[in-house]
Amino acid sequence: MYMPAQFEENRPEVLQRLIAEQPFGALITNGPNGLDANHVPFEFEAASGAAGESQGILRAHVARANPVWQEVAGNPETLVIFQGPAAYISPNWYPSKHEAHRQVPTYNYIVVHAHGRITVRDDESFVRGVVARLTRKMEAGQPVPWKMGDAPADFISQMLGAIVGIEIEVTRLVGKWKLGQNKAAADRRGAAEALLASQDDGQRAVGQAMLDAPPAF
Repeated sequence: MYMPAQFEENRPEVLQRLIAEQPFGALITNGPNGLDANHVPFEFEAASGAAGESQGILRAHVARANPVWQEVAGNPETLVIFQGPAAYISPNWYPSKHEAHRQVPTYNYIVVHAHGRITVRDDESFVRGVVARLTRKMEAGQPVPWKMGDAPADFISQMLGAIVGIEIEVTRLVGKWKLGQNKAAADRRGAAEALLASQDDGQRAVGQAMLDAPPAF
């Protein structure tokens, strides 16, 4: 990933929080037919490892009919992309544009790349645990959270047999917070305020992140 220094985010707690808040990741693998991408919700067990050590474990499941779990055997190196909020930035939001007209459109965004090695976990106890934990997390905000015990045991066993677990040891987390840090303070604030005035939650999230992130100069 192209990474100008002013956009680099390397604080482990910040990167881990993004994964926890945005667990739906793009799993990128390189199998016998070339690059492949699968979109999967993950759970993340963070680790406070130093550089070169494990940064944590990602766990998920894929459909048994999906060939990815068989194809990764020959090349376990993988990448998972977790996308945070993103928003279009209009030049009209920069005060300097109205003076010198030397601004162009761009996108501001937040993203984390998790690099690691994937292992297939084709056993029911592992898959059951992953599904149960993901379900508890995703259902937490529901008035009456659904749980696996709500369905007949034989049905759940049948469904679990149709999926395969995967586990990724994360060796490197790379974060990019492109939030206008290369812009003058007035221009950055002008764009942030325009986003905060939006009715879109994602745009407002980017606007607040722009105000929170330290400037590059």
